[in-house]
Amino acid sequence: MKITLDLSKLVEEGKLSAEEATRLRGLAAQDTGSLAINILVGFGVVAVSGGAMALVPTPATALVLGVAVFAIGLGFILQRNEQWSLLAQICLVVGALLTCGAVLALGQGALGAMLIVTAALAAAAIVARSGLLMAAAVLALGACLGARAGYWHATYALAIYEPAVTVVLFSALALVTFHVSKRLTAAYERLALVAARTSIFMVNFGFWIGSLWGDNLRLPRSLLHNDPALLHDTGPHIIPPVAFSVAWAMALLGVGLWAMQANRRWVVNVAAVFGAIHFYTQWFDKLGRGPLSFLLGGLLMLGFAFALWGFNKRYAGKP
Repeated sequence: MKITLDLSKLVEEGKLSAEEATRLRGLAAQDTGSLAINILVGFGVVAVSGGAMALVPTPATALVLGVAVFAIGLGFILQRNEQWSLLAQICLVVGALLTCGAVLALGQGALGAMLIVTAALAAAAIVARSGLLMAAAVLALGACLGARAGYWHATYALAIYEPAVTVVLFSALALVTFHVSKRLTAAYERLALVAARTSIFMVNFGFWIGSLWGDNLRLPRSLLHNDPALLHDTGPHIIPPVAFSVAWAMALLGVGLWAMQANRRWVVNVAAVFGAIHFYTQWFDKLGRGPLSFLLGGLLMLGFAFALWGFNKRYAGKP
């Protein structure tokens, strides 16, 4: 588990010696350097994988190439040669993404192909110890429910077609992976936490879309009645938007309070960010985008921020 400490303040208060603070700063600098390298490698791997998929002549060729590159990376890993560890990680991730892209192309994006890709990405993430692949596996699971994102000129789009199922499924996945992370070694704990954190994003996206559009539970009704035609039903809401709005607010408040008590700073930040998104989404959806609504919305958000600051200050003094 990662925590944040103010070393200078701890030294001034006599809670930490200068020598201990220096040692911790050195460890933090090493970790920060590793994070920077991982970010660069992540962006590079995605770009290489996408370019390779576009250049190879057929999905079958991409599949063979992806399996071969993954096998090369796995061979380096099995040799346990630290000198080639970075190259091994790159080969594993590139190979896994190429293979999964080829499977999706061959399966024409069908549900069966998406499920295979989800399982393959999860397995590859464990083998490669790759947080990028683990996050991709969770997102691929969301795509099995129809979740998708898009971009065109200066416009971004997010689509969640099963908000209620998304909230329930990824809430369960976040809880399971979080509790599993407590029983794993550091490397695999990180993967479990990546899965839990990505699931938290999916839960909030489900609530966000549901709070605007509601949900007519097409997938559950289709499975219950064994009628595929219900997947395209555009009938009235079964769960209205207001239900999602209230449930989302309660969930954010509850999770935020738990995270503060459990010293889970990342969860606190995410709850705060999505709390602000929820507030402004509902505020401007109901009151429009006039100057008065901006002024009142800003004043209310500042009031919430001061209330949270006061609570955090009081809580910080408790054992």
